[in-house]
Amino acid sequence: MRFKLVIAFVNDTKTEAITEAARKAGATGCTVITNARGQGIDEKKTFLGLTLETQRDVVLLLVEEHRARPILETISIAGEFDTSPGTGIAFQIDVEDAVGVAHQVEKIAPALEEEEQI
Repeated sequence: MRFKLVIAFVNDTKTEAITEAARKAGATGCTVITNARGQGIDEKKTFLGLTLETQRDVVLLLVEEHRARPILETISIAGEFDTSPGTGIAFQIDVEDAVGVAHQVEKIAPALEEEEQI
């Protein structure tokens, strides 16, 4: 079985919506890294010399390759990435090898076989 890693950098207010949407789209779990910082095209807003930054989270999802694109599209909608600038970004990368996922393979293999037959 082949995997992809979906990585999303999101405002912390969107993290729960992203993880719920990913699970509904077929993700079996995720890892959330909190307190990340990022910089975009626009300069950060300041108020009286203080920088106003929104908190970011990094959401990591190791998913079966056939589910990766639907999950990516689903979290993009849930996080409003294309409709609200600055809410987050997400992308996927190939995973060459993975260990510790045997229990997931056992659970999702029958569902993938059913999806292929449809």
